[in-house]
Amino acid sequence: MNGTYAFIEAGRTTHGVALLCRLLNVARSSFYAWQAAVKARATRTASRASTPNRVARAGR
Repeated sequence: MNGTYAFIEAGRTTHGVALLCRLLNVARSSFYAWQAAVKARATRTASRASTPNRVARAGR
């Protein structure tokens, strides 16, 4: 299903999300939930990447 959502993400500039979701038989809310989850994962990953530096500085 991730491939379907990625396809919608890629095609949203040319075609609307509503049209792509309707053609692919996907709920728009599911697409937007997937999109929010991708952004949340990226934020968590970036946060975790900087955590060791903060812990090391706090221990000094």
